[in-house]
Amino acid sequence: MDVDKVAPDVIQAMLCLEECIYKGGRRAGIERSLLNLVNLRASQINGCAWCVDMHTKDARAAGETEQRLYLVSAWREAPFFNERERAALAWTESVTLVSHDHVPDHVYDYVRQYFTETELAYLTLAIVAINGWNRFNVSMRKIAGDYQPRKT
Repeated sequence: MDVDKVAPDVIQAMLCLEECIYKGGRRAGIERSLLNLVNLRASQINGCAWCVDMHTKDARAAGETEQRLYLVSAWREAPFFNERERAALAWTESVTLVSHDHVPDHVYDYVRQYFTETELAYLTLAIVAINGWNRFNVSMRKIAGDYQPRKT
């Protein structure tokens, strides 16, 4: 099903959410490269092939290295991520898997070391949004492969 064709206002609502994340998040100090990692990790957890394809392509287009992209799913063991990125990835996993552990206090305490309250609000909204996109794309059977990053 192509949600954009049958209910364009649904996709428009999600795009408004994205606009809030990227404009507000940028003002708050959230790096685009960090959002690419967060989007990729949540999409991996949720098994959204379309989003994994999209976010790896976007990250590459923005200058992300292949090595880091390959190791996002094993970020704890990989030496290529800084502490802020590690905190964001831990937060991404906990928020994405909220039904498992309800975002443990130690993860909250960890992420608060590296993010202001405002940054954490935008980071959390970004995780909420990518989880929403993942659910749309997986449930509506969106096929991976044809996405191309915008020319910047």
